[in-house]
Amino acid sequence: MSAPSPLLEFFKRGEVARDVRLLAAQGGFAPRADEQLSILVHLLDDPDPEIRQTADGTLTSIPVQALAAFLAKPDISIDLREFFADRGIFPDGDVVIDFDKALIDTGEEDDPDLENESLDRDSVLQKLQKMTFPQRLKAAVKGSKEIRMILVRDTNKMIAAAAMSSPKMTEQDVEGIAGMASVSEDVLRFIAHNRAWIKNYKITLRLCKNPKTPIAISMNLLQRIMEKDLKQMSTDRNIPEPLRIAARKKAVANLK
Repeated sequence: MSAPSPLLEFFKRGEVARDVRLLAAQGGFAPRADEQLSILVHLLDDPDPEIRQTADGTLTSIPVQALAAFLAKPDISIDLREFFADRGIFPDGDVVIDFDKALIDTGEEDDPDLENESLDRDSVLQKLQKMTFPQRLKAAVKGSKEIRMILVRDTNKMIAAAAMSSPKMTEQDVEGIAGMASVSEDVLRFIAHNRAWIKNYKITLRLCKNPKTPIAISMNLLQRIMEKDLKQMSTDRNIPEPLRIAARKKAVANLK
């Protein structure tokens, strides 16, 4: 099963401005490949005719072989497969193509500074402050690690979700984010619901110990925590008391 798509939910709830929907319809807003395809398919029903036509044109421009190879991946949703089957495109596991490179972009050149890791934090912040919302959204997806780590804490939930959805996001990045008390609960939920990330013990532990993580998620993750870490959590005053008590009980139970 593919990772959850928090960005798609913004589109489904009708919380995305027209300029951003048009950018997505053009293929200029590129999160993970499966997420971009799902957004493009959703935009085919947009109330704005220009956005509908643009999204359809973008989908039509993607090479059939690339789509066939992508649809053969085991984690692709049934809905996507059925949609493209209606268009005469079926999974083909024998084709080897880098689908991400086949996605259509706006033709607009990316700002080279988005991927410049050498910019200092003050320079990055100044640059981000001057950006429009669509530019910041694009920066969250395509920018450097420094930019993503700033925008994942953005007060706008869609910007933070875009940063988390970036194809450049690594497990090491997620490990750092999972321990941040400065990110929103939505970001922490997204991490907890990503099966690939949650298999990483360091990510699980940091989420469990993060006081910002919703208590229901922390309690659920507690069953995966090793004994030495349970003991440490049982006396950690920085985590919620119910979790601390549960950790203590689990640590005692493990000794019996």
